[in-house]
Amino acid sequence: MTFNSALLGKWCWRMLVDRGGLWYRVLVARYGETAGRLEVGGRSVSSWWREVAKIMDGVGDVEGGWFAERVLKKVGDCTSTFFWYDRWLGDVPFCTRFRCLFDSASNKLSTVADTVALGGEVDREAWGWRRRLRVWEYEILEECRQLINGVVLQSDISDRWQ
Repeated sequence: MTFNSALLGKWCWRMLVDRGGLWYRVLVARYGETAGRLEVGGRSVSSWWREVAKIMDGVGDVEGGWFAERVLKKVGDCTSTFFWYDRWLGDVPFCTRFRCLFDSASNKLSTVADTVALGGEVDREAWGWRRRLRVWEYEILEECRQLINGVVLQSDISDRWQ
């Protein structure tokens, strides 16, 4: 891994763990933020910012994916972990693993705490589906529910990246 990639990886790490800092607020003002992540696109994106985004998203040539493969959200109270977007249970985020459910979800920014609080509910109102699920999607939803059934929220511990 080159020195430049390691340095850019350090910026990626800071974006995960130090969201209250002045530099983060400057980046949000400059590029915007969606789903707890800084935006990548836009007309006036610097080459530095494009490179940071490539490392965060795991794209690129030889080194693509090294950062995302090494960070994981360690859940506690689950109030700052996005259910669909963060890699908090398993090797891939739920938006990738359960793509058809993600596409049908009306609230793509729900936290793990919000979703786990639903418990065994599978109806449209509880999960916030945009439409009625198809029969085969209920099977996938059941797989998802089985995964999250074992999640225990720890109200005295905050979520953190590791």
